[in-house]
Amino acid sequence: MQPNKLSALKEFDVKLIGFLNRVSLPALQISLGIIFIWYGALKIFGDSPANDLITKTIYWFDPAIFIPVLGVWEMAIGLCLLVPSFFRVGLFLLALQMPGTFLPLILLPEVCFQSVPFNLTLEGQYIVKNLVLIGAAIVVGGRLTPLANKKLTP
Repeated sequence: MQPNKLSALKEFDVKLIGFLNRVSLPALQISLGIIFIWYGALKIFGDSPANDLITKTIYWFDPAIFIPVLGVWEMAIGLCLLVPSFFRVGLFLLALQMPGTFLPLILLPEVCFQSVPFNLTLEGQYIVKNLVLIGAAIVVGGRLTPLANKKLTP
């Protein structure tokens, strides 16, 4: 490659990376917020494709109550992730909610796998994609300023 083209490519690379560094965390926070609000709203209005799976997994609770409560919980997570002063609350609620999303893998393997452990059904894929949400939440949490470094006023 010619020196001028290489220099221009390096300059573009630096600018692109700078841009991505500026927008990546807000984009991740907004994306997580939207996903949780959307999935929660679907549960509240009874339109979630996960309703049947939730009903089969958490069979000891009345789904007419549990699913809308879960929807409100998810919407609260999403709203907290959209408001910077509530990030920690949203991440805490997400940390409490996420383990439950993996219960069907244990309680309903026949629903989640065509053959254990790798050949997932559509339901299994729906559950495993939560690993990406967990990873994104870890990134968001890892970029917070520790409370020990903040001046807290009553």
